[in-house]
Amino acid sequence: MGPFGSNIKVETFVSSGIPVISGTHLNGIQLEDHDFNYVTVEHADRLKNSNVYRGDVIFTHAGNIGQVAYIPHNSRYERYVLSQRQFYLRCDKSKLSPEYITYFFKSREGQHKLLANASQTGVPSIAQPSSYLKSLSITLPPLPYQQKIVDALSCLDAKIDLLRRQNKTLETIAQTLFKRWFVEFNFPNTAGKPYKESGGKMLESQLGEVPEGWAIGTIEDFGAAISDFVANGSFASLKDNVCLYETPEYALFIRNTDLKSKFLHKVYADQRSYNFLKKTKLFGGEIIISNVGDVGSVYFCPYFDMPMTLGNNVIMLKSDYQAYLYTLFISIFGQFLINSITGGSAQPKFNKTDFRRLQILVPDTPILKTFEAFAKSIYKKISKNDSQIQNISQLRDSLLPKLMNGELFSTYIQ
Repeated sequence: MGPFGSNIKVETFVSSGIPVISGTHLNGIQLEDHDFNYVTVEHADRLKNSNVYRGDVIFTHAGNIGQVAYIPHNSRYERYVLSQRQFYLRCDKSKLSPEYITYFFKSREGQHKLLANASQTGVPSIAQPSSYLKSLSITLPPLPYQQKIVDALSCLDAKIDLLRRQNKTLETIAQTLFKRWFVEFNFPNTAGKPYKESGGKMLESQLGEVPEGWAIGTIEDFGAAISDFVANGSFASLKDNVCLYETPEYALFIRNTDLKSKFLHKVYADQRSYNFLKKTKLFGGEIIISNVGDVGSVYFCPYFDMPMTLGNNVIMLKSDYQAYLYTLFISIFGQFLINSITGGSAQPKFNKTDFRRLQILVPDTPILKTFEAFAKSIYKKISKNDSQIQNISQLRDSLLPKLMNGELFSTYIQ
């Protein structure tokens, strides 16, 4: 098990040392090996029962339960420390492959077994996690078969990882150009040279110096339409007219948590509910921003081959300048704007009225259109990659139980 919370606190973190694993590192099959907090070597030594190493399989037992990932042989660090919400399994590698056991607990059968005694009261948690894990029975073919199963599945995961890294690169390109043009103001002038660096005229505004001919306005100056779940009616009418389901129904009910988890668990609305939520129908490509709790998460609505409607605690945004506004709000500058209207004592939140009133830079139209066309092509490629990721993930998830129970050994193992 990970240490008691009092043993790892913010004040124990240092700039370098032994990395601390949290749930944010357990989203894939392998440990996501970046963005750690650290404790000193001496502190890690005192927590030796919570030290983990290459080959160990890490689970989350409280909060975002069901997470599982292994530390690969080529991990960035040799040693890690668990946070208080993790526990680990160390394999006898003469009998059990860490990759295999991770895939097993990612499967529907493995997730069902892992979460069978979970409590959803308060913070979701697995009761007595380490002793409970020891009690579970698993499908365990001979080690050579385990490795062949892993090889078959890891090929698909490698393709998914490649597409995700490509998406990160593409998004970085769009953000870099955004900063260059709309923060540093070095967009190409009429001679094709960087505007500000070439002595372009700058004028004072309420947001500081801006290029001549640019203005300060609101999001509605971009022709933006903004709506949210409660725009469809009062809380009482929403309660009476909206029914949600965890099994497939007429329309997808899209929430921040779904976008964040890549739709790991979908929620649906029936046709009557979908028709009632007429002000927040989604068709794909809309900007969705979380405005309650996890404030400031920004996404493009994905494209699904079925009707979609907006969930609660998010706002939707449609404009002729979707790519520009999306790049703005995922940037540090857009996040600062969102933070400026965020309040709430119980949990962070902002409302769409304040969002509409945000003062933002309105660039010269030709420059704006040029950026929009360029960024739109980038986000179109990212969307295409996301569709590929979804298809490959579905293929992997359909193969997983069949490989685990031996149904496809003749095809994939020989």
